[in-house]
Amino acid sequence: MHIKDILLAPGSGAFFYDDQEAIRSGASQDGFIYVGKPITPGFTSIRIPASSLSIGLVLADDTVVWGDMMSVQYSGAGGRDDLFETDQISDLTSRVVAPRLLDADASLYLDACAKVFEPIGHERLPLAIEYGVSQALLRAAAYLQRKTMAEIICAEFDLPLPTCRVPIYCQSGDAREVNVDKMILKGVDILPHGLINSRQKFGVDGQTFMEFVKWVATRTRQIGRPGYHPVLHFDVYGWIGQEIGLEPQSIADFICKVADTVPDFTLNIESPADFGSTQAQIENYAKIVSILDNRGSIARIVVDERCNTLEDIRLFAEAKGAHLVQIKSPDVGSIADTARAVLICKANKVGAYVGGSCTETDLSAQASVHISVATQADIMLAKPGMGVDEAFSIVGNEQNRLLAMLNRRRAQNQNVG
Repeated sequence: MHIKDILLAPGSGAFFYDDQEAIRSGASQDGFIYVGKPITPGFTSIRIPASSLSIGLVLADDTVVWGDMMSVQYSGAGGRDDLFETDQISDLTSRVVAPRLLDADASLYLDACAKVFEPIGHERLPLAIEYGVSQALLRAAAYLQRKTMAEIICAEFDLPLPTCRVPIYCQSGDAREVNVDKMILKGVDILPHGLINSRQKFGVDGQTFMEFVKWVATRTRQIGRPGYHPVLHFDVYGWIGQEIGLEPQSIADFICKVADTVPDFTLNIESPADFGSTQAQIENYAKIVSILDNRGSIARIVVDERCNTLEDIRLFAEAKGAHLVQIKSPDVGSIADTARAVLICKANKVGAYVGGSCTETDLSAQASVHISVATQADIMLAKPGMGVDEAFSIVGNEQNRLLAMLNRRRAQNQNVG
């Protein structure tokens, strides 16, 4: 069950890496580019094409299984790893990770991950490496055991074979109106993200944002099929805190005000504020959650920034620092840790949203589907890219194929029994 060779292939992520600090500081857009100088280390311009690196594991029968490494869109922001550099990652993978892989038993998933991802000295491997290599190892174990990736996760974590689909959440990018229409026509479960990442999009006292929320609700009623009732989920990139102030009571008041404009919908507000550190984020988000719960509000808080690693997720879940935790898979590292993160959220009765980034690839998105379904996450992101059609197709079709295979497996097991 050993791996006999390693292949590396440079590739493209499905969107761009963006300098979040420069955008927050007021960089203007000129067409698709941002004008101005970058601020975050590693960026040569504010927006640069996302790169990725594929790793292929050559198995004993010459089958090659792949995984993809990359960073998230806003690399180097909110406590995240630095910008992805293909040459640096390729060199480290070849020197350190490849010899470990050649010595691993590819049929034992969690055991192989533990051995391959041992720290270098006291330094953890770059999370992009963990993410891509763990996908490849999961595909290797699935191939060798003649199972789906989801079944490998279920077996490793002692979970029952899942029967339910996971609701899919789409993101609009800057083409908000057109993409909202697409989401509604396709009957997406959760929409639209909205990319509310600048003062221009949020507006003075949040008025522009509130108008957009009302428009999405109205549009859903206008062109949605009878009975269609999606969850409305908006990512505001900390702008409530920046515009309204960092007092939890004021933030909760504003969120309730937004929720009151769309009383027939469940409202998710992601990243309402950035309090500057993980501990401050936990404490203040927990206060906002408590205020909303005590008021009986339909609004739910989703944490993203400052909640990156598995340990961060554990701290937020235990402190009830969100109604939903975005488990941003490339920031968590090993995709096995994404599974662990979902289970931690469930144990603490906090919602688990398996997210990620528009900069990912088809392979990483498909692997995320298997993790989401196996662990029965509450939400999974349609990815990669900022278009609706491609991401919804990749994630939705992979889920439907997986559930068809699992249903067949369940029937086979019942017949044998």
